[in-house]
Amino acid sequence: MKRLHKLNTSVLATAHALAVVAIVYLVMNFSWWTLGLAFLWLWLSGMAITAGYHRLYAHRSYRSAAPVRAFFLIFGAVAVQNSALRWAADHRVHHANTDTERDPYSIKRGFWWAHVGWVLTRRKDVSGVPADLLKDPLIRWQHKYYIALAGIFGALLPAAIGTLWGDPLGCFLVVGFLRLVIQWHCTFSINSLAHFLGRRPYNATITARDSFITALVSFGEGYHNFHHAFQADYRNGVRWFDFDPAKWLIYGLSRVRLTWDLRRTPTDAITRARQGSSTRGS
Repeated sequence: MKRLHKLNTSVLATAHALAVVAIVYLVMNFSWWTLGLAFLWLWLSGMAITAGYHRLYAHRSYRSAAPVRAFFLIFGAVAVQNSALRWAADHRVHHANTDTERDPYSIKRGFWWAHVGWVLTRRKDVSGVPADLLKDPLIRWQHKYYIALAGIFGALLPAAIGTLWGDPLGCFLVVGFLRLVIQWHCTFSINSLAHFLGRRPYNATITARDSFITALVSFGEGYHNFHHAFQADYRNGVRWFDFDPAKWLIYGLSRVRLTWDLRRTPTDAITRARQGSSTRGS
């Protein structure tokens, strides 16, 4: 039997309990300003995970200027999913060992395990430390001060902003914890729902699937079969109309030279993958 990770379990349980308190508080003391700030923080931290932690740091699918990297690292901490260094290390192991015993959040071990069970359980660390990321002083800074950044920008700053309309406690609870719990389950869905729901148009041999529904839930990360087939691509939804706000953000920043070297899979390689997958079934 796997041993429970007491710290992670305590943090998740406490946050979920405070999220319930936040819902009750919001019903009794509703504020559009507080709710709006929660949505803003959810969006900013969601983009920090998808465009920053995932596509920039885990996959190195593009390069970016220091202010962009700093933003991703600060609001990545707000999402409370570990430092970018540890997050990227785990994710690289997932891609290198998808659907195997070495996959830290393999769907083969069950939907619950892939969604959150792996976070609640102590396991042998097989990820190592990404040497390429350690070269970035901003990465080292965030890794060192990750907990402080999460507390300051994730809870204390929203509470301070809430004083502008007389609701610091509401912002502390709703922006700090209700938003956080929603953020967690959005990200967790990439490990669970994206390996469970949808089609496999690019590689029918793996569990990763493409689903518009999952894309909506996960800030555009739901085109997961494409991503596993072409993980170096800065896009997740490769078609122009696919819901992929991180793709649009990264491309938009490239137009003002804040991102560059955007990696794209050649169209003929995508076509060949689709044709090959269709012959094996999806």
